[in-house]
Amino acid sequence: MVFSPGSIEIYKESLALHALHKGKLEIHSKIPLKTRADLSRAYTPGVAEVCREIARDRNLAYKYTLKANTIAIVTDGSAVLGLGNIGGYAAIPVMEGKAILFKEFAGVDAFPICFENYETDFVDQVKNIAPVFGGINLEDIAAPKCFEVEDALQDIGIPVMHDDQHGTAVVVLAALLNACKVTGKKYADLNIVICGAGAAGFAITRLLKCIGYDPRVCTRVNEIIVCDTQGTIFRERQGLYKNKYKFIIAEETNRPALAGSLSDAMIGADVLIGVSAPGLVTEEMVRSMNKKAIVFAMANPVPEIWPDAALHAGAMVVGTGRSDFPNQINNVLAFPGIFRGALDARATRITDEMKIAAAHAIAGCVPKPKSDCIMPNILDKTVTKVVAKAVTKAAISCGCSRSVD
Repeated sequence: MVFSPGSIEIYKESLALHALHKGKLEIHSKIPLKTRADLSRAYTPGVAEVCREIARDRNLAYKYTLKANTIAIVTDGSAVLGLGNIGGYAAIPVMEGKAILFKEFAGVDAFPICFENYETDFVDQVKNIAPVFGGINLEDIAAPKCFEVEDALQDIGIPVMHDDQHGTAVVVLAALLNACKVTGKKYADLNIVICGAGAAGFAITRLLKCIGYDPRVCTRVNEIIVCDTQGTIFRERQGLYKNKYKFIIAEETNRPALAGSLSDAMIGADVLIGVSAPGLVTEEMVRSMNKKAIVFAMANPVPEIWPDAALHAGAMVVGTGRSDFPNQINNVLAFPGIFRGALDARATRITDEMKIAAAHAIAGCVPKPKSDCIMPNILDKTVTKVVAKAVTKAAISCGCSRSVD
């Protein structure tokens, strides 16, 4: 039976599924424990020698323990899906779901670490669990705290990435590269409107404008205007000092200093990227865009504008976050391969080069993009392999990989 997103039936089925299995994860031993010899090798006394080796060189944890293929999915439960600040307990099912995606698509063992409350020592708590993991995927942490947490964890010796930011930005870049091939627009000439200034909107803006990115690996679009609930973000807008991340956006985007609404911003735009809320965009707003417009309406489950309406209004390429329409732009195309590649490289962090390499790898999985096919199928596991290979190569090239004997 097929269910539409948000239907009562799918909610009932999901509750029954989780109750039947008591969640979606369990732990299996890789080795047998049937004899005394088995126990002696796996545990005491044999394991003492493994401990001594790692004490001599902690990098050997990658050789002798689960660290080489395990990441933590860390949340404080403050921005879970569209449910808001529901806390660590209620976040567990989502983090379990993310973990099985990692396993299914990338063969990565991932485990939910759900904190009940956001505390002042949250960053230190995450640092203190780092030894057992080869990477940390930050998930569903509200802005602007998500930016602060990610920044504070960049130098702990393993890759840390907030997927809601960078995973989304990577797939948007990939989609945009292929949409340009379909429309004939030049990437560097694009005028883009981004609806939404939260975690995803901020990261997409930074990547497409190369804010903080190495200009040798990042190509800038011509202009971006970002809109939040108060309208366009521009340098002279009052109150921006209260949010330094919106202040950064104001400094780096909207050079004409256009003040107004989302509708005003979209006039003459080449691209609309929606990471906000349902139904904010009308057909008339799409008609005001340039010819061969590109519309990525990614609010879930209800997009900013339905694809048929956007196409009727003249858009040439339309993408959403949903699986029941063409051109699904979903970060599951990015995060499994990015972390798989980072783990394979024993990377110390996830760099600009690795993110951009991932975007180009995803785009390259559709060699001949069409208006209704700019992205690979999210169930295509070969995408993860291609992305992982590109990310590993980039990690080695930029010098953030490590070798283990």
